[in-house]
Amino acid sequence: MRRLFTLVAAPAMLLGVAAAPAEAATTLTVASDGSATYRTVQAAVDAVPAGNTSRVTITIKAGTYRESVVIPSNKPYVTLEGLGSTAAATMIINNKPASTAGTTGSATVYVQAKEFYGKNLTFSNDYDEAANGSSQALALALYGDRARLGNVRVIADQDTLLIYNSARAYVWSSYIEGTVDFIYGNGSAVFYACQIYEKRSAGGYITAANTPSTQTYGFLIYKSTITGAPSNLTYLGRPWGAAAQVTYRESNLSATIKVAQPWTDMSGNSWKNARFYEYKNTGAGATVNSNRTQLTDAQAVNYTPQKYLAGSDGWNPVG
Repeated sequence: MRRLFTLVAAPAMLLGVAAAPAEAATTLTVASDGSATYRTVQAAVDAVPAGNTSRVTITIKAGTYRESVVIPSNKPYVTLEGLGSTAAATMIINNKPASTAGTTGSATVYVQAKEFYGKNLTFSNDYDEAANGSSQALALALYGDRARLGNVRVIADQDTLLIYNSARAYVWSSYIEGTVDFIYGNGSAVFYACQIYEKRSAGGYITAANTPSTQTYGFLIYKSTITGAPSNLTYLGRPWGAAAQVTYRESNLSATIKVAQPWTDMSGNSWKNARFYEYKNTGAGATVNSNRTQLTDAQAVNYTPQKYLAGSDGWNPVG
């Protein structure tokens, strides 16, 4: 699959973790019924001062917000927080495919800025691939470094969640749903205690990493649960880039996963040459065979959330 991106020069941020610098300096409020300062999420983002150095929290009243949201690179430290009782109660949603808007342009929420934090809300793109034709249609694109997502839902069909532009992201206690390559990109990300769901009856590919050969870490799915509609049809991933790096560690893999060979080729890149690993997974979709490289205990100490996210600045949102 070939994807075209509009690259943006962006420097590009869990409950119970160390706060980012200058936490909670400002709160802006959004409600579509007019009971808050702003009616749309984008209007609140627009009100964030360029070059802000302290956190701005945008609280969003429960409801459905059908809009596109862009957080530009000059507006770091932005939090989007849903005020509903669950993540499903506050939804930012749109219906744009890449065929009309470009891949990145199709994202319902496009984060260019660093230190983004999303909590207790849903990012969704409800473009129906089956009804309207195959096309990427992103729910969330993370180009900004040090992003955090806690108790969120990220839902689309193809290419649901993009971690790009060497961004790092920590995602925990969240739900991610899609059909094809729905966790993808060249950034580094940890998915801890997440629910990951393949919804296409024909199966699909959960990850499509494009990790540079010079980058040690790509995606870590850690202590998460993988489920899906089909049985023995879903791949753990395929290499968008030849040096793709993905590890499934201590996760429960349901019967949706292809047992004999859970990795496959992509765009001329062989899964056998990619850096695809597993470690102590459980469930009907987990087994050990010659097609499933397992980390040793000694190797596993270098494939932890802290290692994936540390970078050159020692970032540790995990605590």
